[in-house]
Amino acid sequence: MKFSLIAVLVVFALAQGESLSLVKREAPEIERLTKYFQDLSDMLSKTAEDLVEKVKTHELTGQAQTYFEDGKAQLQPFADKVQEQLKPLASNIEDQLKPLADSVQAQLKPLADSVQSQLEDIWQQVMQHTKALGSK
Repeated sequence: MKFSLIAVLVVFALAQGESLSLVKREAPEIERLTKYFQDLSDMLSKTAEDLVEKVKTHELTGQAQTYFEDGKAQLQPFADKVQEQLKPLASNIEDQLKPLADSVQAQLKPLADSVQSQLEDIWQQVMQHTKALGSK
């Protein structure tokens, strides 16, 4: 009986030793798997954070666009009203300035014609002098 008890203890000790060696051999694989799943978890977490930031940015852009369009819709009637009120003023200013512009143009026309005539005379004199220098 002692022999069988000793045999059982030896078998148990061998089995225990074998299981320890299995655990020791599998430890690097377990560590690699743990690191792989940790890296995967970190990557997914980073991707989720990036997606949240993109969604927030998109939401802010959408909110800004909506705000801009609302402001434009509110200001458009005011802009139309101001434009309608300025049309008669612009027309009145044009009516008042047209005779003044015509008068200034009428006064400057003889002066412009005189300047043009003098420039033509000077040009003809330059051409005559050039011909005279070329014939010598």
